[in-house]
Amino acid sequence: MSYRIGLVGKPSVGKSSFFNAATMNDVPEGAYPFTTIDPSVGEAYVRVDCAAPEFDEECTPNVGYCDHGTRFVPTKLVDVAGLIPGAHEGNGLGNQFLSDLNETDVLVHVVDFSGETDLEGEPTEGHDPRDDIAFLEEELDQWYLGVLEKGINRYETGYTTEEDAIEEELAEQMSAFKTNEDEIKRLIRRTDVGFDPEEWADEDKLELAREIRMETKPMVIAANKMDKPGAQENYEEITSDPDYEHLTIVPASAHAEKALKSADKADVVDYRPGDDDFEITGDISGEQEQGLEQIRDFLGEYGATGVQAALETALFDVLGVTPVFPGGANGLGNERGEVLPDCYLIPPNSTAEDFAYSLHSDIGDGFLHGIDCRTNRQLGKNYEVESRDVIEVITTN
Repeated sequence: MSYRIGLVGKPSVGKSSFFNAATMNDVPEGAYPFTTIDPSVGEAYVRVDCAAPEFDEECTPNVGYCDHGTRFVPTKLVDVAGLIPGAHEGNGLGNQFLSDLNETDVLVHVVDFSGETDLEGEPTEGHDPRDDIAFLEEELDQWYLGVLEKGINRYETGYTTEEDAIEEELAEQMSAFKTNEDEIKRLIRRTDVGFDPEEWADEDKLELAREIRMETKPMVIAANKMDKPGAQENYEEITSDPDYEHLTIVPASAHAEKALKSADKADVVDYRPGDDDFEITGDISGEQEQGLEQIRDFLGEYGATGVQAALETALFDVLGVTPVFPGGANGLGNERGEVLPDCYLIPPNSTAEDFAYSLHSDIGDGFLHGIDCRTNRQLGKNYEVESRDVIEVITTN
């Protein structure tokens, strides 16, 4: 399946800069609200250790690319526009924002940790990034609550049969969030609100809406502009605050990532996205060298620019996506002589049969068994696929 990472954030926090740095697209950037109006969709990459070197082979990717044993696997990045206070009520681009947001699988919330933009995206000083984090969560919670209450109303006003349970009605009402009856039932039990909505207080409904939101729209915080004064202090305060233990926060500088990628494209530096250092390879001015050395200091402090890390954290750590390589009849190759041409990103806890269906429905329908190309061990349909497995699928189709 193709995963879509939603990039969200209030105006002027560097969200479009982050998108451009991740995709090397050229969407407008600017320090004013609604620089982006329509959602931009680009191709970003996540890194996977390529399996080919383990077989003394060199891979030939169909999509993405491989650089010294690191496979860069494409994924969709969506720059979602329209986040301002009251978005859930339709303010600004609110309705479009929520619709576009719902097409994504996981969110990266870009927050200006320097505190130089207020909630409306206007320049300021000393703004607390915690307000931005809470603001987005509250907007999403209110959005979910509105949909939840429609389901409760349908249940209570007799549009359902007496045999229908509340979780059935809520699952149907909230199906656009890619939830289901079992998940709703589990979350009702987790919140301990009981299964009679007539007994739910307003705070019970909000708590349940929040749990459903956190389950269906998980989030990573990209602590952007960490190369600016004041950002480090904010970062240390927030990451040590127990109220934010439920969030994964990645320090980042979209500016540094874009500068390094642009310099690499111009053959000024040798830089691989996500690395903790780079090599200056071209002629540069003293001013350019000074700027690059400041970026090098940032990489030394945080290990990377954070752009690549935020995307990979969202997919691999938060969503639990599993990268798998399809093998072939000759181990790694296929009938065209390609070596590990594909790397699939599949849902967590997928079985060998699930993997077969991700290749093609016909392959899944005819699934017999898989073969572990590393050990030649036969894998049954219920084998749970592990990260970086290389599996040949044996099928009647």
